[in-house]
Amino acid sequence: MSDYRNAQRPPPDAILTAIADYVLDEQRFRDEAYHTAHLCLLDSLGCAMLALDYPACTRLLGPVVPGATYIEGVPVPGTANRLDPVQAAFNIGTMIRWLDYNDTWLAAEWGHPSDNLGGILAVAAYINGQRLQHNDPPVLIADVLTAIVKAYEIQGILALNNSFNAVGLDHVILVRIASTAVATAMLGGNKEQIINALSNAWIDGGALRTYRHAPNTGSRKSWAAGDATSRGVWHALTALKGEMGYPSALSAPRWGFYDVLFKGKGFSLAQPFGGYVMENILFKVSFPAEFHAQTAVEAALQLHPQVTNRLADIARIEIDTQEAGARIIDKTGPLNNPADRDHCLQYMVAIGLIFGNLTAEHYEDHFANDPRIDRLRTVMHVKEQPSYTKDYLDPNKRAIANALQIFFNDGTVTERVEVHYPIGHKQRRREALPLLRQKLADNIARLTNPDAVLGLFDNPMALDRMTINDFLRLFETQRK
Repeated sequence: MSDYRNAQRPPPDAILTAIADYVLDEQRFRDEAYHTAHLCLLDSLGCAMLALDYPACTRLLGPVVPGATYIEGVPVPGTANRLDPVQAAFNIGTMIRWLDYNDTWLAAEWGHPSDNLGGILAVAAYINGQRLQHNDPPVLIADVLTAIVKAYEIQGILALNNSFNAVGLDHVILVRIASTAVATAMLGGNKEQIINALSNAWIDGGALRTYRHAPNTGSRKSWAAGDATSRGVWHALTALKGEMGYPSALSAPRWGFYDVLFKGKGFSLAQPFGGYVMENILFKVSFPAEFHAQTAVEAALQLHPQVTNRLADIARIEIDTQEAGARIIDKTGPLNNPADRDHCLQYMVAIGLIFGNLTAEHYEDHFANDPRIDRLRTVMHVKEQPSYTKDYLDPNKRAIANALQIFFNDGTVTERVEVHYPIGHKQRRREALPLLRQKLADNIARLTNPDAVLGLFDNPMALDRMTINDFLRLFETQRK
């Protein structure tokens, strides 16, 4: 047994070194990774623009201290705010995540790699400001896309085999780790500084998942990612000032992350860091819904024409889902707020059956008060389908299947509608692209020049050549 009293400092933990080496590597990723990254960037900022319609989000934006100004600060898209890079990262990250509409990664741990864009965009704009002062070349979006691929990969590969939710920790811990590593490298940090920053990020521990689950589900789940990516920027800037690190932050006996928070088990990497995660990312294309429910809502929309005039006659609704879906979003009882509702499988299915659609607005109180929703929820029966769980965990499939069947009081039954892969899955990418473009068009309609942004959706090479300042300027809006 290791002696936790031994003061001899060991070499850095292997995970810290592997991440630092990866972010410093100047490798070129496959074209598919870069093309997908350009879709992720535009889609995420579209989600951010839509979030500005919701006062619960906008009241959290701006400087920490009301009225504080930072004239040369990082511009926050869609607002008049110019902030220091840490607070700008919080603002952008919170906007992207607010409506649960940004891209997703599902594995032993799940999460949303685009949560890192808050930190990446803020740091890119901050660096660009520094370069302009010295007449140095500007930061191009091509550079930003490389940083995005790396952040997605760090978060996603760590999630493949390591379940933080199983020990009660929230997945945003991986946003903090990925943002810390990438931000430190973007700022010019060397290997030692990146390891120092990462060690401090792990020592922060992890947020509890309390705010994602009954009976405490609440709006923190919409700003937790903004908090995590901004914390990553803070660690990066602090490491660049020379702050020390802690080489065995993970593995130290008794006091390290593994022993304190991971039940003594070390992390395992299913595969080396590359471009796998970006190439296999899941988009939320048609509706903002917790991803384990996406195929259930698709099934509900297929059944909507058959049930819309028979809602009062429904006796039972059977939902087959994966283990993760059953564990996370199978929820009964009163739902207290939009955050509660967009993580309830039964609520999302009921909305699809009743309205034939699902939008962010459907989670608001004026929709939730419709008595038909809770009536349908009371007759729903959710159970795990083992084959769905198996395909969900299969790295060659990564299916997120759900099935839906409706039974009426007169004994008649609908067909059993089964959907294995949601529209945002890589296997349906060609089908999804025009819908993803329309999603972007809808979300950026209030921008001063939305057509310019849509033009970048169709022209990745033009996006690559843009400076970060010119890009962020496209997200100016008439509603300051």
